[in-house]
Amino acid sequence: MKPAAAAVAAVLVLSPSLAAAQKYPERPIRLIIQSPAGGTADLIARVIAQKVGDSLGQQVVPDNRDGAAGTVSAEITAAAAPNGYTLLVASVSLMAINVTLRAGKTTYHPEKSFTHVTLAGKVPLALAVLSSYPAKSLKELIAIAKAKPGAINYGSAGVGSSNHITGEMLKTEAGIDMTHVPYKGGAPAMAALLSNQLEVYIATVPTIMPMVNAGRIRAIAVSTLKRSPALPDVPTMAESGLPGFDVSSWFCIVGPAGMPKPIVALLNKEIAAALASPDAKQRLTAAGVNVETTTPEGLSAFVRSEIVKMGKAVRASGAKVD
Repeated sequence: MKPAAAAVAAVLVLSPSLAAAQKYPERPIRLIIQSPAGGTADLIARVIAQKVGDSLGQQVVPDNRDGAAGTVSAEITAAAAPNGYTLLVASVSLMAINVTLRAGKTTYHPEKSFTHVTLAGKVPLALAVLSSYPAKSLKELIAIAKAKPGAINYGSAGVGSSNHITGEMLKTEAGIDMTHVPYKGGAPAMAALLSNQLEVYIATVPTIMPMVNAGRIRAIAVSTLKRSPALPDVPTMAESGLPGFDVSSWFCIVGPAGMPKPIVALLNKEIAAALASPDAKQRLTAAGVNVETTTPEGLSAFVRSEIVKMGKAVRASGAKVD
């Protein structure tokens, strides 16, 4: 085939998808959420749904699909048509931790199975203790842990959760031994801390804020390099003697692999604008979310680096799932 004819043929092959991209969206967009209503992922999804829906003139419909630590939602998204009408608010667990923790037990891969659209936000984790607990700083907690190896029980929202992996990274970086106690979610872990069954609960900042505000628990350090706007007086772990310590429970927007680039570019632009709007940013910041968006390529690079970092932490922790 002559070059000119080949070019025409290529245009003819591509034109249906290009035409579809130009008309997008023509119907409602499904925005899948990996967790039940009320969590951080759900909040991010509903902010995006309202703003992007208004901007594009089509409904963006939140769809909570929790199950199997979020893998149900990931598998639904990965199997959907790559036409921009199915998106997912995905967490660090789905996009970075499960690659190692659930190796061979999932049907999706965070780099190969999805089209990366944008990062949405990072949520710092905090070390929470009862207000009466003797350690008032991370340095004091580390001193107690070194004096009595294994005596400190720290709780998380489950094996392989960002809470758990943060705790294991803390143990490695600080050279201490603490005993991990996993719970089936944040609520029972918080109840265990409040009833003095735990010395430490490692949790996302939004999870602990009600009890911090009530004066029942105290946050002694946060896990990100920058302090949390919701807890501006609480130092970071890096500031507290662990230079470079930086872990967050983050969320991003992805779709099925193979989405047309014009649609990806449009969604990236619209979602970034939605999250940057003053009212949305204020609402998310108040909930402990540090809004942060990227280009699609930026998200891909970030996911790649997080897979490496979280993989090392999972292997060091010895965490396993049945």
